[in-house]
Order: sequence, then C-alpha cells, then structure tokens
Amino acid sequence: MDAMRWLRHWFHAPASRAFPPAAMQEIQEAIARGEVKHDGEICFAVEARLPARYLIGGRRIRARAESVFGDLKVWDTERRTGVLIYVLLGDYTIEIIPDRGVTARVPEGSWERIIGFMSEQFRQEHWKEGALDGIIATHNLLELYLPPGPGRRNALPDAPVVL
Repeated sequence: MDAMRWLRHWFHAPASRAFPPAAMQEIQEAIARGEVKHDGEICFAVEARLPARYLIGGRRIRARAESVFGDLKVWDTERRTGVLIYVLLGDYTIEIIPDRGVTARVPEGSWERIIGFMSEQFRQEHWKEGALDGIIATHNLLELYLPPGPGRRNALPDAPVVL
C-alpha cells in the first residue's frame, strides 16, 4: 500500500471545493442541452477520495468506476446507451465507462482523447472547464455515432452525482 496515496485520499478536500453548486448546475445544464441531439445518456459522477476498501485492497480505479456505473444504474437505458464520466479527485483520474450500445458504435480510442484533455484541464485545477469540455466532447461523439432515435426519452437524471 502506498502511504502517500493513502494520506492524499484520507485528507483530500470535499468534492464541493472543486465543484461548487454553481459549477454542478452548469454541468447539469450542459448534460441536458446535449442529450437532445443524440441517443446517449450521460452521467457525471465525482468522488473526492476512494473508499478505504479500494485503497487497502489495491483495487484499480477502473474497478471503482465500474462499480459506480452499476450503483447509479447507468446501464438502465432502453438501448444501453449510458455513459459514465467518473472523476476521482484524489488521484486526478477520469474514467469513462460506456454501456454496450455505445461501445458497439463508437470507435475504440475515442474516450482516451476526451480523458486526455479533461486531465490537462484538471492538472491546472480548471475543474468546471475540464468537466464541461469533456461533456461537450462526449455529446459531439455521441451525436456522430448515436443520432436520436424514435421515442427518445431522458432515462437518467441529468444532475451530476457527488459520491
């Protein structure tokens, strides 16, 4: 176990410091605005620190993001078109978890580019800007590969989630 990582997570400031209510409102609005242009559903989740069982057990951050994907029921869309953008502030890490309907249509490597420029913004502590840029890029990608289908409805809440 990495002691510095443990301390960084243990003493990390709450997520609300990086994402105050006004920023969260802008993120919610950006999600809602973009979702009308495609068949995807975006869920934005931010966590200040990993739960102790992930730190002690040496579990990967991807495993935590996949767990959050299930806990938030991002998979619960009619066409399996949910996308989780998971931000872990304690490690400055972003994971994007697309559901099967998205994975089948969006080319591999697309998410890494989005994660890359979000990470660059986050390293400069431009939290809101990085989140909004990532959400807009995700909307653009989904608009290209998942145009809105008939009977499209908003299956997931647009409000970002603080874990």
